Order: sequence, then C-alpha cells, then structure tokens
Amino acid sequence: MNKQDLAEQLKYSSSKWLYVVTWNNVLKQLFCPFKVVVLKSVGTLKKGELVMVEAIKVTMELKTVFVINGRAYFHYHFEILLDE
Repeated sequence: MNKQDLAEQLKYSSSKWLYVVTWNNVLKQLFCPFKVVVLKSVGTLKKGELVMVEAIKVTMELKTVFVINGRAYFHYHFEILLDE
C-alpha cells in the first residue's frame, strides 16, 4: 500500500474514536481516552495493568496502534474495557 492509498483509507477514520462490536453484537463508539487492560507485558506496561488509550493510529499495513503514555503499541496487546 502506498501513501496515497493509505490517505484514502484514513480520511474516514479518526485518532480520537473507535467503533467496536460488543459480545452481544451491539456497535459502540468509544472516545479517547478509554480504558484497556494489558494482556501481555510490553514495553514499560505490565500484564494486568489498567491504562488509558490517548489516541488511535494506523500503520502503513493498516494495523491498529494504541497510543498510551505517549508511546505506540499494537492493539492486540490489550483488551478494551467497556462501561456497560
């Protein structure tokens, strides 16, 4: 994917909100900051720690990245906590 293709994909997204589908198939929009729990220790974050996602970014390969404490981490290191 080149930069022009990426720009086309990203013009419909935001670094401040994310859509998720809940376990019971409800579509929810989350706004930053939102809570996540660390599934596996990564960087300075420890397994089981609760942290806040400040922003959402996307890599050139369209992989979702969460910005936490000013550092970027792939989304799969975390579980999103929903207030229901």
